[in-house]
Amino acid sequence: MEWSGEASVMARQRHGESAAILTVLTQEAGLLRGLVPGGASARRAAMLQPGNRVSLRWRARLEDQLGTFAVEPARARPGLLAGADALAGVNAVTALLTFALPERDPHPRLAAATEALLDLMDAGGDWAEAYLRWEMRLLDELGFGLDLTRCAVTGSREGLAYVSPRSGRAVSAQAAGDWAPRLLPLPAMLGGRGNGGIEDALALTGHFLQARLAESHAGKPLPPARARLVARLTAPRPASGS
Repeated sequence: MEWSGEASVMARQRHGESAAILTVLTQEAGLLRGLVPGGASARRAAMLQPGNRVSLRWRARLEDQLGTFAVEPARARPGLLAGADALAGVNAVTALLTFALPERDPHPRLAAATEALLDLMDAGGDWAEAYLRWEMRLLDELGFGLDLTRCAVTGSREGLAYVSPRSGRAVSAQAAGDWAPRLLPLPAMLGGRGNGGIEDALALTGHFLQARLAESHAGKPLPPARARLVARLTAPRPASGS
């Protein structure tokens, strides 16, 4: 068994005295894990930081073996270590992917979305909404996608105000009626008719990540890195010029 190409580092775990077990996200093969001889050395630590792009050759004698990586640098993303927000962002992305995806299960659209998000984080600027859209893509790729385009009851695209916590489908204010207190609010930035910004939107995706992915699918809590990122993205920001 052999695979070669470029990938982004998701995790690095020390193995023995000098080796490391590397987890990477590839476009063609999904998550791959392999042993990197000498991967625990200080010289290789910078290259194998989560978020960096590397060029790899993975080999294994049998399909179910861990396999071994030969690794070369491809493209660093130094901006991921340049600030607390970006560091929290890459930690959340890599933790959720390694939590959610089985090994060697390709998700090319999710991999492309992940590369674009990591590039945006690396470049700085405001990437909070892009991260929100990435979480929605993650849910969709795993079969837990939200349908926020029309009312689940009437089929209307107008007056959408809520989301069913069970089905993940939008519900209009008119159709909700007495059930409204049992539904989740649909934030304006996701097509709702009322208010609600990034904090409410991340609360919505967080509900489905926890209920569908963590509890029903994985049977364990979400990685704490996600909560730490949300706390940073929703914390009050100092006023401009202060």
